[in-house]
Amino acid sequence: MADQNAGKPRNEWPDPWTDLSSYWTDACERSLLFLDVLRQRGNQYHEHMAMKAPHVLSFGAEVVADGRQMERPVNYGLVRIEPPPGVATDPKKRPFIVVDPRAGHGPGIGGFKADSEIGVALKAGHPCYFIGFLPDPVPGQTVEDVMKAEAAFVEQVAALHPKAEGKPVVVGNCQAGWQVMMTAATRPELFGPIIIAGSPLSYWAGVHGKNPMRYSGGMLGGSWLTALTGDLGHGIFDGAWLVRNFESLNPANTWWTKQYNLYAKVDTEAPRYLGFEKWWGGHVLLNAEEMQYIVDNLFVGNKLTTAELMTSDGVRIDLRKIRSPIIVFCSEGDDITPPPQALGWITDLYRDVDDIRAHGQTIVYSVHASVGHLGIFVSGSVAKKEHDEFASNIDLIDVLPPGLYEAVLTPRDEAGTDEDGLIAGNYLVRFVARDLDDVRRIVAADPEDERRFAAVDRVSRINLGLYRSFMQPWVQAMATEPMAKWLRDLHPERLGFDWLSDRNPWLQPVAEAAAKARQDRHPVAPDNPFLLAEQAMSSRIEAALDLYGKTRDNLTEFAFLSLYGSPWLQALVGLRDTDAPARPRPGEDPDRRAFVQERLAELRRRIDEGGPREAAVRALLYIRMPGAAADERAFNLLRRMREERGGGMTVTEFKALVRDQFLMLLAEPEEALAALPRLLKGASDRESKAVIGMIRQLVESAGPLDEEGQRRLAAIEQIFEGSARPAAVAAAVAKAPSAAEPSAEEAPTPLRRSG
Repeated sequence: MADQNAGKPRNEWPDPWTDLSSYWTDACERSLLFLDVLRQRGNQYHEHMAMKAPHVLSFGAEVVADGRQMERPVNYGLVRIEPPPGVATDPKKRPFIVVDPRAGHGPGIGGFKADSEIGVALKAGHPCYFIGFLPDPVPGQTVEDVMKAEAAFVEQVAALHPKAEGKPVVVGNCQAGWQVMMTAATRPELFGPIIIAGSPLSYWAGVHGKNPMRYSGGMLGGSWLTALTGDLGHGIFDGAWLVRNFESLNPANTWWTKQYNLYAKVDTEAPRYLGFEKWWGGHVLLNAEEMQYIVDNLFVGNKLTTAELMTSDGVRIDLRKIRSPIIVFCSEGDDITPPPQALGWITDLYRDVDDIRAHGQTIVYSVHASVGHLGIFVSGSVAKKEHDEFASNIDLIDVLPPGLYEAVLTPRDEAGTDEDGLIAGNYLVRFVARDLDDVRRIVAADPEDERRFAAVDRVSRINLGLYRSFMQPWVQAMATEPMAKWLRDLHPERLGFDWLSDRNPWLQPVAEAAAKARQDRHPVAPDNPFLLAEQAMSSRIEAALDLYGKTRDNLTEFAFLSLYGSPWLQALVGLRDTDAPARPRPGEDPDRRAFVQERLAELRRRIDEGGPREAAVRALLYIRMPGAAADERAFNLLRRMREERGGGMTVTEFKALVRDQFLMLLAEPEEALAALPRLLKGASDRESKAVIGMIRQLVESAGPLDEEGQRRLAAIEQIFEGSARPAAVAAAVAKAPSAAEPSAEEAPTPLRRSG
């Protein structure tokens, strides 16, 4: 039985020999328990990989569609998540679909915990689905096949929820983010709001001294090594190599901190450690063709955000074709997908906010200050508020007018009074209009870096051509399926699971000995000098490994910048023949340009169309334009009014109405305001007064108006009450700005007139 006083601070005079004996006993027991946890990890790995469809979801699931049964079979599948006891979903709420990354690990991280993305969506009352995958790819499947399967899954989910007020919300984690975006660009009609969490889309972006992972392709000479690995795998790329890349980012954590944390807290840390390792060690495989496409076109080529990719049937993959709101969630603490790579696609594709509006797109971004890459998906305590608020306010996001916004979250107790209960969660969320310069400051694009990475792309193509011409036939002739399996089994990321498991006969006595140690545990006092010395030594080892990692990264960056910044190398690969940018902005489709002009002409023709409802929405937008922010309180109050009055417009219809009225105000502000009296001609005095009362209530629910907002409200009240003389209407029109005028503290640059 364990000593009841063990592990408590001492009150008596220290005795070195007693301290040493206590520490030695505790250290031996911890070592034994630590070894036993590693043994359990190995057993867990083999049990997990023996499953037909291994995953780490903590929710029950029912298979809805199997991608292997499709015309172009893939190893992906769609499942419906079963809500846990006590949680009910609303059939009228749009469904959520969470798509996990296939980046070396198995599926399930999006539903790994109760607080994960799936748990948050279920808690908000949304039906939830999950797109996962099997460990082995279907022979011959391609990235395009996966895109088609995902489109079919989204279409099927929408069909299963005909009463839902909106199209499905699709959440793409990490590598799944770019795949979801590519799918939405080819099938934009299927998607509701898209949330991309920790997803890299602009692979060359980054900041000197911070983002070393982007240099790895150049330092390896490009994608020829990917081709070699796939050939040695007999047409299969081992995802364990991707995991190895992630592990190499933080040598201190990989080689020491993670293991020492388990050793130091072995009495309590084992469940958390084993839960994470179950996912981290669940390696999956990809077809060599899939991985080559990803590396050539995305990681090294960076072609996604310049609309250079095309499908096999000639459809250009242009992210500007997406019509759904796009929510980008990233973090300064993410060393795998830093904010420049998560947001750089916006500055790659668009000249300014007017360009975003002209394409009818709504983009919302949120940059967390500290959460790490995995915390973005798991939705732990540090990132849970963002996922909660996105899920709770997804309908508000869907009706935001086209433009660029930042999600600003304010704690409920700092947001002012909320007597009517209009704040849905623990935070007040406001979507504040931003300018493209705000994103440019985050991305910090460097034209010289663009030229360096363009040189990497050309060197990669040269090396890949040389490999395919002179080495590939020999490698493919030598590599057999048994040899490929043998190489996978010997991968360093897998060997530890074999050596430290019950498959190793030398570890068979460990389980029994560890059980006895748990029964008669003797933890050392926290102030034991030898324990303190151990902790100090651990800190020094961690600091030394951190120093090694930073030195390695600095040297790598220096070598990369020097090599690929060399005028000689750039000239040799053909980058010095012109002064044009290394990555020209994607061209505008003439058909799209004609469509925009036709759309603007249509809006101008319809300025006088409508009645009190159109007038109310136009007036609301006009009054709130100076704040340049959408507040959840006003939207929730509007939804409450709609429910109390028994139905009305659907979210989709309301979205179209808001967008039309907003664009009218942007394109022709004077004419749009001057038309308000004409829209109210058919309304009675009672109806007009009721509408202005509703407008006043909605405006005030979002907080006090500034001086300009009050002036606009007064002008609108006169128009709706019929007391406004032509001169008063003319005065309001004359003062109407071309667009929103954000306050200095919320939006540093004003929005501009479109069209």
